[in-house]
Amino acid sequence: MSKKHPYHLVDPSPWPFMGAFSAFIIVIGTILSARKFNSYVLFAGFGLLAFTMIGWWRDIIKEAKTEHNDVIRHGFKWGISLFIASELMFFVAFFWAYFNASLMPTLEIGSVWPPKNIKTIDPFDLPYLNTLILLLSGSTVTWAHYDMLEGKIKDSLEKLAVTILLGTSFLGVQAYEYIHADFAFKGGIYPSTFYMATGFHGFHVLIGVIFLITCWFRGRLGHFTANDHFGFEAAAWYWHFVDVIWLFLFVSIYWAGSNH
Repeated sequence: MSKKHPYHLVDPSPWPFMGAFSAFIIVIGTILSARKFNSYVLFAGFGLLAFTMIGWWRDIIKEAKTEHNDVIRHGFKWGISLFIASELMFFVAFFWAYFNASLMPTLEIGSVWPPKNIKTIDPFDLPYLNTLILLLSGSTVTWAHYDMLEGKIKDSLEKLAVTILLGTSFLGVQAYEYIHADFAFKGGIYPSTFYMATGFHGFHVLIGVIFLITCWFRGRLGHFTANDHFGFEAAAWYWHFVDVIWLFLFVSIYWAGSNH
């Protein structure tokens, strides 16, 4: 029976259930690890999640070759736009908690912000370096996108590789910063809001790097053309989102909230 509409009705798939189940295993594993039990359950959850991602992406790539037309791609663009909007609201919660504590400091922390017992990180040391790294990565991924639009796939992949290297460098610098910070997560309201906001941003950068690596391999396999490369375009949008969030983090938490 031929279709009388431009939409693709997906076949039944095990991946949504597998994704939810792996997330459940990760939560259980996190609780067990926090209570000083072994971490095998946590690693198993992440392994199952990685397996789910690979299988799900494989099926979508197969669908893209035969089923995805302009109408479906338009829907995808709205979908990634709404996803990024939901992620923005996720970070709004952390900014809300931070500004609530910083603009109205309580007596318990001395009615000052940052609290007197906190030695903040110099914003123009490692955070400034990371800002330059992310801004440069935003430029290289945009450059890669323009090359893709012009059909210069090889040149696009070279810029994409540079973006991946810069994103990985950002994560390395942030890990070094965390290791050498003078305050721990349990040290009060400042450390908890600092690590929650910057830590979840780092996690989003990690996800973005994984997206870009996937796009690099897909580009090498010939999955992208000048007129059909939404997977790469979505990854680029997501990367610009983490860039913008970092600028807000740098200005509000690192710079305005510094006692240097």
